[in-house]
Amino acid sequence: MTPLASPSLVRWFAVLAIWIAVVAPARAEPRYAWRAGGPAAAGGTLEQRFAPPAGFEREAAAAGSFAGWLRGLPMKAEGAPVLLHTGAHKWRQDVHAGVIDIDVGKRDLQQCADAIMRLRAEWLYSLGRKGDIAFNDTEGKRLRFSARAKQDYPGFRKYMDYVFAYAGTYSLERELVPALADDIRAGDVFIKGGFPGHAVLVTDVAVNRATGEKRFLLTQSYMPAQEIHVLKNPAAPDGSVWYGTDFGDTLETPEWRFSRQQLKRWRS
Repeated sequence: MTPLASPSLVRWFAVLAIWIAVVAPARAEPRYAWRAGGPAAAGGTLEQRFAPPAGFEREAAAAGSFAGWLRGLPMKAEGAPVLLHTGAHKWRQDVHAGVIDIDVGKRDLQQCADAIMRLRAEWLYSLGRKGDIAFNDTEGKRLRFSARAKQDYPGFRKYMDYVFAYAGTYSLERELVPALADDIRAGDVFIKGGFPGHAVLVTDVAVNRATGEKRFLLTQSYMPAQEIHVLKNPAAPDGSVWYGTDFGDTLETPEWRFSRQQLKRWRS
């Protein structure tokens, strides 16, 4: 005769089952899903490629955070050119210090704001947070990945191309909230919404613990659609890719100028 479980044990298992169903995180996808099953990145990771400036150290990044995910982005080999969606070389090859090893697609879609939305959505996808993947189009309509029939990775990429076609700097700027340059964080966005507009992503942040000074890396895509790349700092006499927060009223990047007030942050 099999002994009956005690009421307290039954209650314990019931609570555990509820926790697994409600509290436990969704099943995570591959960390960088577009590379699933592929070889290691030829250029290592962004964190490995770009050491902080002397006297600085990277800010702590929580496990599973957007900041930590961005640091692990795979890089193409050092010296790789930036390619357009057609496979041709971008006409300017003097603005980048490295190329992120991620596809740009075959159509002229993944431009500046699109690349930022792509990276943000890829991070959420890697965590299994598919219900949080959503962006507004230029008319304010919410485009939700969860509303799509196919929730696998090919379906996700088709969804992102749809977002790229109907969203851009104009819509993304309105989704973000103002941020202070002195409190700059990885994942923040310098953005000028418009037709045309431009946007670049703060991809990493380092801090000098003695002075509190911060430095940051920027990545972008541009027009026409092109590979996402780490920007050089045109104001750095030593050729550093790190930007300082003491840039005054205007941030000078190789292909766009942003005002200090154009730094924005995701709502959550």
